[in-house]
Amino acid sequence: MEESQMSEHEKIFFNDGLNLVNASLADHADKKSILHTTRQAQDAIDGLVDALSNEAKRQNMPMDCKKGCSWCCHQPVFTTSHEVLFIWEFMKLNMKQEDQKVILQNAFNNYQKRGRMDNKELLSSKMPCPLLVNGSCSIYPARPIACRIYLSMSEPSCKTYFDEPNKENSYPQLFEFPLQAGRMVNEGINKGLQEKDIKNREMIIEEGLLLAHNNGEPTSENINELPLFADPG
Repeated sequence: MEESQMSEHEKIFFNDGLNLVNASLADHADKKSILHTTRQAQDAIDGLVDALSNEAKRQNMPMDCKKGCSWCCHQPVFTTSHEVLFIWEFMKLNMKQEDQKVILQNAFNNYQKRGRMDNKELLSSKMPCPLLVNGSCSIYPARPIACRIYLSMSEPSCKTYFDEPNKENSYPQLFEFPLQAGRMVNEGINKGLQEKDIKNREMIIEEGLLLAHNNGEPTSENINELPLFADPG
């Protein structure tokens, strides 16, 4: 979206993301600074969601998201290179290798199907996220912004969408404001990275995990040598 087409609220969140990149990567764009930017963006979104949750409670508005509810965790999760990098670093620090292997196998199995779908088929596909373990997110503190901003006012509407994704007017009843804010923060981050010649690609989580597994360390200071940030072959 061009900045000229943004509302005033959208510009605020877009500039928040852009400013995070400019502050963290002012001197040098490397893996550490990108991880730092991602963590700051997550903290900002979490603060916004907490404020919204408190206001919803004050106004007796339902917020049905809770641990163990995973209807939305069967939808395709779209994420970006910098977020997958953060997830993979979290996994390496907090998971046993055998658990990582299970997640990678799940990602591979899903990608064998989702990687061949057209956009319409992909959006309506229902498969458990490879990071979903026993009904809960195994990387919850590191989850992408898309997951943080997906807040439902009605669990039954989420279940209906899970059961009948192609049914007309079958959509989860979501809070719109965090969706808008999170998208614009990520757009600002993408713009900031683009201005620093960093290729921050969007992808489904399965593809990202498989690329991250092959990341290794760059042979130079160029972050674009990491498969996550490289041009798709």
